[in-house]
Amino acid sequence: MKRLRVLAAAVSGLLVLLPAVAGAIEIREITTPLGIKAWLVEDKSTPVVALSFSFSGGTATDPAGQAGITDLMAGLLTDGAGSMEAQAFRQRQEDAAASLGFAASLDRLTGSLRVLSANRDEGFELLRLALTQPRFDPDMVAQRRAQTIASINQSAQRPGSVAGRTLMETLFAGHAYAADPDGTPEGLAAATPDLLKKRAAELLLRNGLIVSAVGDIGEAELARQIDRSFGLLPTGTPPALPPQWVPPTKPRVVVVERPVPQSSALLALPGIARDDPGWYAALVMNHVLGGGGQQSRLFNEVREKRGLAYSVSSGLRTYKRASLLVMSTGSANERIAEALKVIRAEMARMRDDGVTEAEMTDAKTYLTGALALSLDSSAAIAGLLHSMQIDGLSPDHLTRRAALIAAVTLDDVRKVARHLLRDDALTTVVVGKPVGVTPEP
Repeated sequence: MKRLRVLAAAVSGLLVLLPAVAGAIEIREITTPLGIKAWLVEDKSTPVVALSFSFSGGTATDPAGQAGITDLMAGLLTDGAGSMEAQAFRQRQEDAAASLGFAASLDRLTGSLRVLSANRDEGFELLRLALTQPRFDPDMVAQRRAQTIASINQSAQRPGSVAGRTLMETLFAGHAYAADPDGTPEGLAAATPDLLKKRAAELLLRNGLIVSAVGDIGEAELARQIDRSFGLLPTGTPPALPPQWVPPTKPRVVVVERPVPQSSALLALPGIARDDPGWYAALVMNHVLGGGGQQSRLFNEVREKRGLAYSVSSGLRTYKRASLLVMSTGSANERIAEALKVIRAEMARMRDDGVTEAEMTDAKTYLTGALALSLDSSAAIAGLLHSMQIDGLSPDHLTRRAALIAAVTLDDVRKVARHLLRDDALTTVVVGKPVGVTPEP
């Protein structure tokens, strides 16, 4: 516990320092003796090392009949490794003041490590064991499976979760992204220890590996530790990505009946790729529309003026094979139809008129400054670096980002709004007992 308190104190000190230096982050690209590439931000102000990494292939590549196996496997990687069963492995992490975890997204298997720099040998050794000698003990498989099935069952009772799941199933019908990343009880039941080991071997490859590190560690030492932890992994061909998504060409309204007093609603449109030249114009547009919290148009029109909902927002989502613009809200069954009408009206206003000069200035100011405020820990910076690598951005992107935002014009925002905010491509999902909302197949 004493070491954990030391780690907490170190991170607390980092919270004070990072926002002030966020604009001066120096990213170095390194290549290890074994040829593994990584990004590094060296920071000796606190005795912490944070690692963020991922492997190509996520839940969208789950084998047929094994829905949920990737997500289940990710959680089990730290439930015992080498000669240590789950409890012993957890205790060894605690003794080293290390935090190691894995998760699965649609496109990638992700992981993170945070450890005091004085204990980095132990932290990277635990990472090596988790990657190369995971146990998948039958009792832990059964425990994790039961927890996941219970979570799936609980989600099926929450309108918001049902709306999210239904939206993905509707938008991506016939595509791998339609499958629930958590899987199905049937698919999870098929996930034996042997199949979990096979799935780990399919994904834990040096090809497709992305690594970023932040903290009290130099280039040579990081290269040594990376080769130590990842170097024994085989090279190979990661699972093939699913095909490019073909967006819908007509509007749809899906209603899922649930005996609840308030309906949850999601509205989705085909979005914009991260490497599209119009990305920053879309970012500004989304901020004004619904991404800017209490300063956004949707919040002002839906909540402040009419009191139709407690919350309303919009956001851009990007995947390897698709992108979305998603708006969300919740309102009393008797008022949800009006809330949806107001949201569609604000889409039309944005599409027809764009944003005002004042709105754009405020959005640019926020978007430029918010990134620095979000970099409140070494793990947050490592995560940012990792995301940049996934998005195919260059290390100097952080120094150019403010200029890219500043270069957005009113005409750019108008153009991207007309491209994205199309009624003929809008998919709406409402879960509850909505009054006045008619399904449109």
